[in-house]
Amino acid sequence: MVNRAVVVIPARFESSRYPGKPLVELAGKPMIIWVAEIAAKAVGLSNVYVATDDERISSVVNGCGYQSVMTGEALTGTDRLAEAVENIDADIIINVQGDEPLVNPEDILKVLRAKERKPEHVINGFSYLRESEDPQNVNIPKVIVNESSELVYMSRAALPGFKDQKNAPAKYKKQVCIYAFNKPQLHEFRSFGRKSELEHSEDIEILRFLELGIPIEMVETRPGSLAVDCPDDVLPVEAALRELHKL
Repeated sequence: MVNRAVVVIPARFESSRYPGKPLVELAGKPMIIWVAEIAAKAVGLSNVYVATDDERISSVVNGCGYQSVMTGEALTGTDRLAEAVENIDADIIINVQGDEPLVNPEDILKVLRAKERKPEHVINGFSYLRESEDPQNVNIPKVIVNESSELVYMSRAALPGFKDQKNAPAKYKKQVCIYAFNKPQLHEFRSFGRKSELEHSEDIEILRFLELGIPIEMVETRPGSLAVDCPDDVLPVEAALRELHKL
């Protein structure tokens, strides 16, 4: 029996830094539709869903031929995902962030294949920091894995640490926000009912799976694409989209 894999894109209208962000126009198209199109290239249009708590987002998504799932308020995007998939027939659920319209569909498929190989693991992407990126930047979650590529910890601090400069890491790993789960894993995550202490402190939701004892396999992808976090990000992301798609 072939597992059904779906992509669910969490999208909320309210955002402290950029209200209405999923519907911002980029090169003539709402951002959430750019992301949905990328997901459809990976898993097919019928296997793409947008999970939202806002009718404006739902209306745009449905009007463009994609499926939306209405949810209530959620602690995190993963909690929203967990609620959304309760009524979706799927064996593998891939979370693609709704604010990264330049993510590569091949990376979505790479995470999917890893999940098929290791169904008992949560799968998450990582890449290496570029020379221009500062490990001390708290906006970049740094990834620590063991020699089996399983997540040991993820932090906004510059990890791994070192006592002597000669032992400093040659390069740092950072999180890329493509994830793969199954329904029991998402149900356990949401049933926890709150953010774990580490998750709350770091503001990194995947840490809740570590608290629950669920192993996490980290899979190398391309470096994280440009994301729209605030209005100032719109122009560079739009320029990159125009260049990529020859618009």
